[in-house]
Amino acid sequence: MSRIGKRPIQIPSNVKVTISGRVVTMQGPLGSMSVTLPDTPLVELKLAEGALAVNRRGEAADGSRQQGLVRALLQNQLVGVVAGYKQELDIVGVGYKAEVKGDDLILSVGYAYPKVYQIPTGLKVLVEKNTRIFLSSMDKWMIGQAAAEIRKVRPPEPYQGKGIRYFDEKIKRKVGKAAVGTAGGK
Repeated sequence: MSRIGKRPIQIPSNVKVTISGRVVTMQGPLGSMSVTLPDTPLVELKLAEGALAVNRRGEAADGSRQQGLVRALLQNQLVGVVAGYKQELDIVGVGYKAEVKGDDLILSVGYAYPKVYQIPTGLKVLVEKNTRIFLSSMDKWMIGQAAAEIRKVRPPEPYQGKGIRYFDEKIKRKVGKAAVGTAGGK
């Protein structure tokens, strides 16, 4: 049995849950969100007494994995409509900066021209001091994907540490050629 999947999801009083076939809709303080669950006969949902339970049907080998997956998807959706998700990115480098113009995030990170990232619907982007990017959304997948795409524009390099990195990311620095040894090997 899945350790994660067997735990019921406690539904707060300010969240309304609707189950319609494979589609689960949750409406909370931050908005409404729907998730379509995988089409599997191995799990079933039960909503009772302020809790949502994901139960396995039978003892199929894949049932435990499906139970854990469905519960994780529903828990992520619940956290999204109640509190939302946040991610921070730092831009490190002389002259590197970011700014939001309309639905675009303009990144000037050492290329001959600025890179433009189109902000998807449902994602909020805020730039502070031109070097810190704050992302927020109800959708955990969306925020992770957006952060990865923005970071990919200029990943941090190991010698000087310049680039776009996650706020809490540690870059393992390398020593350059000049610091390795003496010139000429004598």
